[in-house]
Amino acid sequence: MNSLRRSLIAAGLSATIPSLVLAQAPTSRWPEKTIKLIVNFPPGGATDVVARSLAIKLGEALGQSVVVDNRVGAAGNIGLDLVARSAPDGYTLLHSSDGPILINPHLQKMETDVTKDIVAVAPTAGTAMFLVVRPGIAVRNVQELIAYARANPGKLTYGSAGNGSLQHIAIEMILSAAKINILHVPYKGSQMIMTEMLGERVDLTMDFGAAVPQIKAGKLRLLAVPGSNRSPVFPETPTLVESGIPVQLSFISGVYAPAGTPAPIITRLNREISRIMQSAETKAQLDAMMADTLPQMTPEAFATNQHNARNAFGEIVRNAGLKAN
Repeated sequence: MNSLRRSLIAAGLSATIPSLVLAQAPTSRWPEKTIKLIVNFPPGGATDVVARSLAIKLGEALGQSVVVDNRVGAAGNIGLDLVARSAPDGYTLLHSSDGPILINPHLQKMETDVTKDIVAVAPTAGTAMFLVVRPGIAVRNVQELIAYARANPGKLTYGSAGNGSLQHIAIEMILSAAKINILHVPYKGSQMIMTEMLGERVDLTMDFGAAVPQIKAGKLRLLAVPGSNRSPVFPETPTLVESGIPVQLSFISGVYAPAGTPAPIITRLNREISRIMQSAETKAQLDAMMADTLPQMTPEAFATNQHNARNAFGEIVRNAGLKAN
């Protein structure tokens, strides 16, 4: 090999090696700065409360602050879109309930393709759900609600966290199965619905745990739960299926990252989040919120779970003829 060729090869290597080091260093040193955890629903709801508890413990585990940033609107799509457009460097993550991930793609024209633009990191918590009415409505079970709605057309209203939200879809599925009509009143978050119900300005909703103190205090009335089993908190309350409505629902929340986020970062986040969510302290917090602890899943298993659930909800939405508006 002549001296000119050796010089060219040496020059090429000297240019290549630093670039490889620069490409690898950010992943090996991550995290080096604050991580932003986007929550795509308002403060105070179950998705937000779980995220804030997780952020503190995740920050401790990673040695960097994790701050929650609520970006709300469009049934969760605004926060979802923000994360999908963010740099895939592990510094912008999403904590979302299932609605934007599983249901919105079947109801709305979305900027984000949830099958391509984001990646599943780890599940966080299962959502408890309760069909509740204000006490001023003279019904004590689902069948009485159906009879009341048929006898008083156009009188009842139900609140949700927005068009296409989990509450909207859940109640529309019930209305479709029961063949009744109740006016939908969309709000900007679940906490607002509680205020409106206690003020007797809206009649019923599908609650995700915020109503439990009001149920226990007799300020709201629990009619049924939509899961496959009765709630351990209210074991005397039947499921929807037991009440004659063939609707079974379960939703979870989880952490997602922009597509292209390096695999080592996803793996570490999954490991830390899974450990945190399985801890005795977190389980106690979830119990107090009426939320469920979930089995650990790898990122691949979580992605498969969400893919299958999204397909199942697509069939439900089509069969029920549900619309976002």
